[in-house]
Amino acid sequence: MNAQVIALVNQKGGVTKTTSCVNLGAGLAQAGEKVLLVDCDPQSSLTISLGNPHPDDLPVTLSDIMGKVLTDQPIAPGEGILHHPEGVDLMPANIQLSGMEVSLVNAMSRETILRQYLDTVRRQYTHILLDCQPSLGMLTINALAAANRVIIPVQAEYLPAKGMEQLLQTVKKVRRQINPKLLIDGILLAMVDNRTNFAREIAVLIRETYGSSIKVFDTEIPHSVRAKEASAEGGSIFAHNPGGKVADAYQNLTREVLKLEKQREKSRAGISR
Repeated sequence: MNAQVIALVNQKGGVTKTTSCVNLGAGLAQAGEKVLLVDCDPQSSLTISLGNPHPDDLPVTLSDIMGKVLTDQPIAPGEGILHHPEGVDLMPANIQLSGMEVSLVNAMSRETILRQYLDTVRRQYTHILLDCQPSLGMLTINALAAANRVIIPVQAEYLPAKGMEQLLQTVKKVRRQINPKLLIDGILLAMVDNRTNFAREIAVLIRETYGSSIKVFDTEIPHSVRAKEASAEGGSIFAHNPGGKVADAYQNLTREVLKLEKQREKSRAGISR
């Protein structure tokens, strides 16, 4: 096994990055994949959403692990990793991670500290999902340097084009300077309220604006209170409301992500022949 590393990234907050990370992770686990979720955000939304309401009390978090990489200390197998009842593993975060952002600024190989850690665990998983903070700071750069794929969740409530442009420029820059393997899987339209014409128009506009150069996932994640309730309960939408439209949407997204992988493997196999 050598994990696919997928960064869920958007420097805008509140676009369901964390919800999508939890539910895509749980969807992949249901499909029989081995999944590690990594909380790359000092706000610890992912950690809290997976049933750890007091992240500051956790003995080992991502900042400790990255600190060990920085100081060349050994990391014990499975150190800091938490197991969730829905079959996903979690590398949690807490507020200490904001201090790590500062430490990275003067570090050697500062963009690749997270990648160096993931290299120690990637053979144990088929998928590693990185929940990025809502900024394009050093932690997000680390996530993009460690990933081979990017999913960009976008809210279909207003035109996020300016922010999108900036994010796409950052991805291009990381690909050019640090990580040539980085590919954009696609834009994920989330919090889509199909009862309003405005949301439908925005969805169409995003597909028209970016669809020719970047895949926009067929799956749209509907606006729903249920997804927020699931996070408050410390689990995925599949545990909270398995027959609902949001669970259906994340199941479809999981299929799309796996299908994309297979297509890429096929085309790589074709090229190497």
